[in-house]
Amino acid sequence: MTTPTKIRRGKMVNAFNPEQLDHLDNSTRNAVERRTRLLGPAYRLFYDNPVQVSRGKGVLLYDKDGHEYLDAYNNVVSVGHAHPRVIDAVHRQMQTLCTHTRYIQDGILDYAEQLLGTFGGRLAENGHAMFTCTGSEANDLSLRIAKHYTGKQGIIITSEAYHGNSDLTAGFSPSLGDASPLGTWVRRVPAPDSYRITQENMGRWFADQVQAQIDDLKRRGEGLAAFIADSIFSSDGIYSRPTDLLKPVADVVHRAGGVLIADEVQSGFGRTGDALWGYQRHGVQPDIVSMGKPMGNGFPVAGIAVAPELVERFGSDMRYFNTFGGNSVAIAAAQATLNVIRDENLLENAERVGRFLRAGLNELAGKYEQIGDVRGAGLYIGVEMVRDRGTKETDASTAAALVNGLRKRRVLISATGFNANILKIRPPLVFSESDATRLLTELEAVFKSIS
Repeated sequence: MTTPTKIRRGKMVNAFNPEQLDHLDNSTRNAVERRTRLLGPAYRLFYDNPVQVSRGKGVLLYDKDGHEYLDAYNNVVSVGHAHPRVIDAVHRQMQTLCTHTRYIQDGILDYAEQLLGTFGGRLAENGHAMFTCTGSEANDLSLRIAKHYTGKQGIIITSEAYHGNSDLTAGFSPSLGDASPLGTWVRRVPAPDSYRITQENMGRWFADQVQAQIDDLKRRGEGLAAFIADSIFSSDGIYSRPTDLLKPVADVVHRAGGVLIADEVQSGFGRTGDALWGYQRHGVQPDIVSMGKPMGNGFPVAGIAVAPELVERFGSDMRYFNTFGGNSVAIAAAQATLNVIRDENLLENAERVGRFLRAGLNELAGKYEQIGDVRGAGLYIGVEMVRDRGTKETDASTAAALVNGLRKRRVLISATGFNANILKIRPPLVFSESDATRLLTELEAVFKSIS
């Protein structure tokens, strides 16, 4: 079994180039220039021709002129833009009370109890919930706890992982780019590239990669604090199968005294269709689960679920307090979002519509040789563009043409992967078969236009 050779990292294929403004209309160019002046160069825009948005509803976004866009990318609003039940819950709670977690409040306790119950195993039986504002904070807190529990510093990640943008989490998020330094205590393992690596015994291969890095950390005196992974390997290229990868890894991590952290910021809350949590597809029980983006349907709420023994000494040795994490309004948004996922059967919808969409993409693959692979689970789908199916050479230029061609037709997706050649389709969970049909129709039209 061989590891794929990687080439130089490409640019984000859907990223706007601030040095090329001539193709924009006057209104957009003025807005971009004003934005750059006021917000600075670190903020990036999507697409060759950036999208101005004024409002959203369900799976649709609208610009100031009322033009409609199909949003097939945004998992932050997991149950759809401006969902009335979430809006109502936030509005009513804001009218009543918004304060922090140092007071006894039923809302946070009710939500924590329901949330913990979804994990099963020891997290459901006696785990604890701790709340933050963002997924970056959740992963930051997870690693603080893991380091304190183990007394070690080493962190093992996959090769193109993204886990946040705090100082700590950026230090183990290589997808931020080569200019963003990784911590000296960070070790990377190859992504489980199911398109290029034989899937047979991949779980054993993956565990062996992790074990090699554990040995290196031990040899250099760091030791292992944690292995952390997004179970659908989003930034690595969206690898949804095989689903026997994490159990062998958990075994070697625990044998080394380390902590297994499931980063569910992107793959959780029903995204993968066949389980509420992505790690559940792999049949493992993490020590810590981190959550973020889709938790409050756009309201900034995030958190972790943690096994009690990990946080016991952390909680006695130091306090944890987050002024806005778990505030009354944030919990109201989170509770409403969880209720909608349950009441509107969005887990089942993600599985059904995702299957329909993948089938349509595979039909397109029969027509267009640039599609090398279609993969994913539920409503998280990757479509890999290649120059040649035999060599599997990556094709970022076609991915760029497709992403920006769809934008011109008012359908929004993104791209991912080391070489930015994988279409990233990740719509709200309320995406319907008719929405999927629209996406497929427009994608084929773009293929025809660039062939």
